[in-house]
Amino acid sequence: MLEHLRSKPASLDSRSSGDSASSAAPHEAHVFWMQKMDITPFDFSYLGTLLQQAYTDWHAQRKPHSDRSSIIYNVWNTEGICMGQGNEGAPLLDVHSTVMQCLETGQAQSLRGTTENGEYHLMAEPLFSRTNKDMFAVFTAVTYEQHRDETSEAVVRSEALHYRTCFYRRFEYIFMTDLLHAHEQTAREEHRRSILFQIVQRMHDKMDVDAILDEVFDSIDYLYPTTCMTLYMSQDQSSLNPRIKPLLVHERGEDICVQSFMEGKLIVVRSDEGEHRILEVGLPLKGKQGIYGVFHIEMNEELMEDSDLQLITMMADTAGTAFENAKLHEQSNMLIQELRLINDLTQRLNKSLQLMEIYQFSEQELKDIFQAESCCILQLNDSTDHFEVMSSNVNELGRKSFPMDYGIAGLLYQTEEPLILSNYAKYDRVSSVFMDLTGSMSLIASPLRVNGEVKGAILLGHPKKQYFSYDNYRLLQMLSIHIGLALSNATLHAEVRRLANLDMLTGLYVRHYLDSVIHERQAHEFCGSLIVVDIDQFKQVNDTFGHQTGDQVLKQVSDIVTSSVRPEDICARWGGEELAIYMPQIGARQALEYAEIIRTRVAEETRPSVTVSSGIAEWNWMDEKVSVESLFYRADMALYDAKHGGRNRIVMEEQEVTR
Repeated sequence: MLEHLRSKPASLDSRSSGDSASSAAPHEAHVFWMQKMDITPFDFSYLGTLLQQAYTDWHAQRKPHSDRSSIIYNVWNTEGICMGQGNEGAPLLDVHSTVMQCLETGQAQSLRGTTENGEYHLMAEPLFSRTNKDMFAVFTAVTYEQHRDETSEAVVRSEALHYRTCFYRRFEYIFMTDLLHAHEQTAREEHRRSILFQIVQRMHDKMDVDAILDEVFDSIDYLYPTTCMTLYMSQDQSSLNPRIKPLLVHERGEDICVQSFMEGKLIVVRSDEGEHRILEVGLPLKGKQGIYGVFHIEMNEELMEDSDLQLITMMADTAGTAFENAKLHEQSNMLIQELRLINDLTQRLNKSLQLMEIYQFSEQELKDIFQAESCCILQLNDSTDHFEVMSSNVNELGRKSFPMDYGIAGLLYQTEEPLILSNYAKYDRVSSVFMDLTGSMSLIASPLRVNGEVKGAILLGHPKKQYFSYDNYRLLQMLSIHIGLALSNATLHAEVRRLANLDMLTGLYVRHYLDSVIHERQAHEFCGSLIVVDIDQFKQVNDTFGHQTGDQVLKQVSDIVTSSVRPEDICARWGGEELAIYMPQIGARQALEYAEIIRTRVAEETRPSVTVSSGIAEWNWMDEKVSVESLFYRADMALYDAKHGGRNRIVMEEQEVTR
């Protein structure tokens, strides 16, 4: 808000128009709104310029009172730095100490003493913000004995309030200026967008190359009349426009135009020319098929903002697309069809977050799109460094895996580039089980990237030679990007779901996941048991050893529980220091044996040593009521009996087991 402190208009020194009766109501509304705006302690370190400007305003308004000129007034910031006219008028006084005392106490200070100039009276008045009453400055006055009739503490307080008024008038002016600046920026941006929309509309309404390029020049000349722009074309393009010239790469060397053309991106170079700083821009004219030329632009950097450069870049991008459409009109139907195909495939891919579904769907769709006889999609397993077949219409491949440096997939992994083969019989760089099994002669293949890294490969084959075209090769490359994005989303979703179902401290499942598992098991199985484990006197452990040790104990118990049960059992943190184990397809008596193992191991292996109490409940399909809530309630009641029966014991519902 205070970052740009601008010059004050003359109207700030004049009487406010709100003093007139005709504008009283708007002025009151304005004042009421502005008084809600205030500084905060976060602004104090940036108030230096504002305090000085307010001091200048205040001093200028005091000029008619020349009889008070002998009094030395100053204003100090919250760091004890003088923001007024300095301390030249009272060089022998330690005004700073009084100011710091005022800042510390938040109260007015008064000090009398004697110097070589005679007796003096130093007064310091704190200045507070108008809303939160935060002290943001100190107003000081020094007068000597011969002028004591000219001032008093009341007068100084009045002058301090006058200065505070000048400060807030300056503050309100800055705030309003910022609002107006923001409004102007918004209006300017809206104007730019409107112009860009009109230019884009006109360009796409035209299918003539010269008309499109003329539109670019006319638009730049209209928006930036001082800009010099030339278009260097990379191909033969006859034009009557003198600003369109051939791009002779070998003759130009490594200048900005060649660099922009070769790299296909915006290049900006700044240089000084006399008193002006010149901005030289190389902007490629490119479409989806390639780069056709480079716009060379020279402009005065002082007259150009970043948003202007963005606008010109967007215009050039639009011109490139329009140019390409006009130049390659006969291929437009193919391009539209490809874009629709990519869009449809992406939408259908994004409907699924299951990895196997994405692999199977992609395999079928790619085979249909390219009319291939065989398709295989592989995924790199980081733990084994092998490519595994995830989906294929070649039954012999099944779930086979191959070393990461073998075959076509290994080649794609090494080069990170797609591949097209028209005759596999003459290709001796690598051998391929996929090509040999299917008898394919033609191949298009593309690496699958997940989060920017090659994590798989797509192989499409056909028995005919030279079956796949370059357009097929390019389209597969584009589709593989979207398939990789879908795989990335599915991988991230699976990881998020896994983390959402795990307790970060213990590594066990959370309760809601356990509830859902039990509910699912009760719908399809015949019986099961639930063990609820509670660490005895866990609060005492936290109080004695601290919560960090308590967390370590909870982790130790969790590890013991996990290692004491079967792989198919589900262990979860039920809440606090309570854990739960669901054991499918066994009764309470069998669950008791595991609970006893847990109880014994906890007492022997935990450090500091703790004990646990457990409650066990079971269900079977013949129960009158089968529900997750009922099972948890009965196990909880058994645990309650164990806790209140002496701890370090196990209780089955309606039966206690003491160990």
